Amino acid sequence: MNSPRTFCELLDRYHRGERVFVGSELDQDPQADLGGICLDGLDLSKACVAASFQGASLRRARFVGANLKTCDFKSADLTDANFTGAALCATDFRGAKLDGVTFTGASFHSRVPRDGEKPDW
Repeated sequence: MNSPRTFCELLDRYHRGERVFVGSELDQDPQADLGGICLDGLDLSKACVAASFQGASLRRARFVGANLKTCDFKSADLTDANFTGAALCATDFRGAKLDGVTFTGASFHSRVPRDGEKPDW
């Protein structure tokens, strides 16, 4: 199936049971507020995304190899999410639930640190 062109289309397809949106280009949609929405199991691997997921439920979500630009994950539930190899540009994870999250090989550029977090370099 074709990649969704907008977040509205993605949400419609998600609610109909689709979860895999690998390679989607969702970085130009002005309606990019997915705050508070349940998107458990969402797969945006290798996707290009700019959106707010503030307070969303993204349990077991996959962002493997994704390019996440200015994404807001504040207060989101990212339990067991996978960001392996993702490019995290100006992302914000403050207050997010990060139990079991994988960041192996992810690159962080201009990421907003969590409260109390210190650089690891």
